[in-house]
Amino acid sequence: MAVSMRDLDPAFHGAGQKAGLEIWRIENFLPVIVPQSSHGKFFMGDSYVILKTTASKSGALRHDIHYWLGKDTSQDEAGTAAIKTVELDAALGGRAVQYREVQGHETAKFLSYFKPCIIPQEGGIASGFKHAEAEEHTTRLFVCKGKHVVHVKEVSFARSSLNHDDIFILDTKSKIFQFNGSNSSIQERAKALEVVQYIKDTYHDGKCDIASIEDGKLMADADTGEFWALFGGFAPLPKKTANDEDKNFDSHSTKLLRVEKEKAEPVEADSLTRELLETNKCYLLDCGLELFVWMGRNTSLDERRSASGAAEELLRGPDRSKSHMIRVIEGFETVMFKSKFDSWPQTVDVAVSEDGRGKVAALLKRQGVNVKGLLKADPVKEEPQPYIDCTGNLLVWRVNGQEKILLPASDQSKIYSGDCYIFQYSYPGEDKEEHLIGTWFGKQSVEEERASAISLASKMVESLKFLPAQARIYEGNEPIQFYSIFQSLIVLKGGLSDGYKKYVAEKEVPDETYQEDGVALFRVQGSGPDNMQAIQVEAVASSLNSSYCYILHSGSTVFTWSGSLATTDDQELVERQLDLIKPNLQSKPQKENTESEQFWDLLGGKAEYPSQKIVRDAESDPRLFSCIVSNENLKVVEIYNFTQDDLMTEDMFILDCHTDIFVWVGQEVNSKDKMHALTIGEKFLERDFLMEKLSHEAPIYIVMEGSEPPFFTRFFTWDSAKSKMHGNSFQRKLTIVKHGRAPTVDKPKRRTPVSYGGRSSVPEKSQRSRSMSFSPDRVRVRGRSPAFTALAATFESANARNLSTPPPMVRKSQLYPKSVTPDSSKLASKSSAIAELTASFEKTNNIPRSPKGPPKPKPETNNKDTFMSSKMESLTIEEDVKEGEAEDEGVPIYPYERLKTTSTDPVAEIDVTKREIYLSSEEFREHLGMAKDAFYKLPKWKQNKLKMAVQLF
Repeated sequence: MAVSMRDLDPAFHGAGQKAGLEIWRIENFLPVIVPQSSHGKFFMGDSYVILKTTASKSGALRHDIHYWLGKDTSQDEAGTAAIKTVELDAALGGRAVQYREVQGHETAKFLSYFKPCIIPQEGGIASGFKHAEAEEHTTRLFVCKGKHVVHVKEVSFARSSLNHDDIFILDTKSKIFQFNGSNSSIQERAKALEVVQYIKDTYHDGKCDIASIEDGKLMADADTGEFWALFGGFAPLPKKTANDEDKNFDSHSTKLLRVEKEKAEPVEADSLTRELLETNKCYLLDCGLELFVWMGRNTSLDERRSASGAAEELLRGPDRSKSHMIRVIEGFETVMFKSKFDSWPQTVDVAVSEDGRGKVAALLKRQGVNVKGLLKADPVKEEPQPYIDCTGNLLVWRVNGQEKILLPASDQSKIYSGDCYIFQYSYPGEDKEEHLIGTWFGKQSVEEERASAISLASKMVESLKFLPAQARIYEGNEPIQFYSIFQSLIVLKGGLSDGYKKYVAEKEVPDETYQEDGVALFRVQGSGPDNMQAIQVEAVASSLNSSYCYILHSGSTVFTWSGSLATTDDQELVERQLDLIKPNLQSKPQKENTESEQFWDLLGGKAEYPSQKIVRDAESDPRLFSCIVSNENLKVVEIYNFTQDDLMTEDMFILDCHTDIFVWVGQEVNSKDKMHALTIGEKFLERDFLMEKLSHEAPIYIVMEGSEPPFFTRFFTWDSAKSKMHGNSFQRKLTIVKHGRAPTVDKPKRRTPVSYGGRSSVPEKSQRSRSMSFSPDRVRVRGRSPAFTALAATFESANARNLSTPPPMVRKSQLYPKSVTPDSSKLASKSSAIAELTASFEKTNNIPRSPKGPPKPKPETNNKDTFMSSKMESLTIEEDVKEGEAEDEGVPIYPYERLKTTSTDPVAEIDVTKREIYLSSEEFREHLGMAKDAFYKLPKWKQNKLKMAVQLF
């Protein structure tokens, strides 16, 4: 159905073209735009049309239209608002969801646009508007209801209005009192305080006192006495009397009615199915609290108006004051509407006309014209960012039965599809070290070991007082954070665990465990050296894909294969992964369509294979849900237009991003419920409340209040001071309201901002020492080069750390982030970065000697600046860094026989990724065939290849 622009009210021209809120008031039966400065101000005698336009991540605009009816509005004005809403929707393409909002019974979505509340004012256009704000301040009493959004209603200023179940706000000229009914919840009290703040700012210019009065605490303080004195003294409160607002509609049976000739007739059917709805008709679905109007795509504007009129008539009946009317268009039904049916197909084909350029392109295409370039290009897909500091410390365990086995550093990047793993990643947070503990389940892993992995990981989290974030990850659904933490990952077929071997033996299935001398095919993927994976796939031609590069080996024969759509970056990743999988063998490069017979023979002959890149679901716009678990049944309530303040410390919430979900657990949640957080996340995926085809194997994160990782807080405008406050929600909010903000916590300066795409901007001394603080038997360290470490060791306290363990390497991306922010742009040049590093060491007064090896001559004090400058300038701060001579930098020297990977007497506590730096210059040249200067000028992958050849990697 299309609407001519001539039929559209001029006030609606240009509406809904950009994200935001637009409001019209009905004046003399015509919509008149309300200025933005008056948004949220509603008059009881008027009717309004409200358009909310939201831009999704894909760039598409979504519309929600509401029409709000004041309690004193005329029936004619209300009817005009209803009709104008239908017209506005038709002009926007007929896809908007439309809501009827009645004063005092607004939907949660509508109230979320005007947080914390709306307080309708007396008067309206017909009565000439009574401007109450211009009069002398009058004492008013309000009742507040709601845990997530607050319905505020003015009631008679009398003791009889108070009760034990609700929260009341008494607004006097000099003080605002909040009276908390003894049966009200902590969350309701906290939300009501937001209303107190709103009243203070709106009606008192932010200048008045605030007092909290607890029901049942008689004359506990001066504020309590003053409060009751305003009511003529204390007296017992009456019991709350039931009224029509408290009636429950849950028992209302769902009825389907067909609208024909402005009359609604019942549809007789044994069960509600999608097939009952005809595209050329309108229907009413009466569910008690909700009355849906369903409009077929092929209905006229008049038919839709008639259906809305029939619905309005139905709501004028007795006991329907709380009912919400929601109008939906065929093909754009809400999840709530679909859930009312016994069966609803996953997809329904709806003919939706193309707009603008799309129409022109479609017409030309039918005429055989090449339309390339006419159609709107797909939005450029941004490379996903990990939003986590990648310079931390990683420990990995393989689960074997009921135990976990710690993997050595050389093996922690090789994982098997038949096994389960636990990883613990410790990284520098804003003011303390943060931890992420996760489980990874291979596709071929057994259920018993998956359960064991979850149990072992939960015990680790519990032992750390529930502070770490948790992750549950399945093979094939790994998030970017997982890949960025591991950096280089090889996923092998088969498994090493007892559980996998037992499964293979019992089921009598082939053991596919990877054999180095067997035939194996790897698909190489990733975005760079800090995020690259080699996935072993079936060694057959159909496993190939033109968009990727592959490694194929059989014994000592190694092929690399480049698809015709693969990039040079993909080919570089193959070289890097080849150094890890088959380091000492020369490969035979193969390009698509020019392969040798031997290559195809290893794959069992040629076969058809795909060419499109494997695309994962894109992250959707996040949606927040409050969780209620009752008798093992999970119920959720969506929080619209959410902010950090919606996260209540007594509750659990789920943030649904489609590709993964976060379960946020408040500090005040009891320990027993905290242990069930993962189960709640699994039930959410299973129930799929939004009918969005959620994968049961989507990553689940468990996030603890006060330790929220940056990849969670990025969805909010985050104030870490709020999440670190103590007390329940009400106590925290009261502190903020009384002081105007959350109290700041004195915290040590930890580090400069992190570039989440790679490494931190400037490595401070605090950052370096932090990487050593978590585990005395660390397996891997990252962050800076050994040469830099040696230099720093000269100026750090000997007691700060064990100097035999070189801290991590300074990456190029640490000093030169890929995306330079305004703050970090000052560090863009190498010289300024070196100057920053130099300055950080010049602040150190003591210059201790290295505890290992003979003492070296201490430089003259007056030559300190020159010494520092020359040392710092000698460092080339690049990814392919010149390391210098190790023994000249204070790094201990060990014989080659103790440093090689097969040593029977290995050296403990060294950086196993940099074994060569501990060689003397003579042994370095003897085994690696060149001096250190020449070696460190080589690309990183060539360095690794040479080291692997002599068992130093």
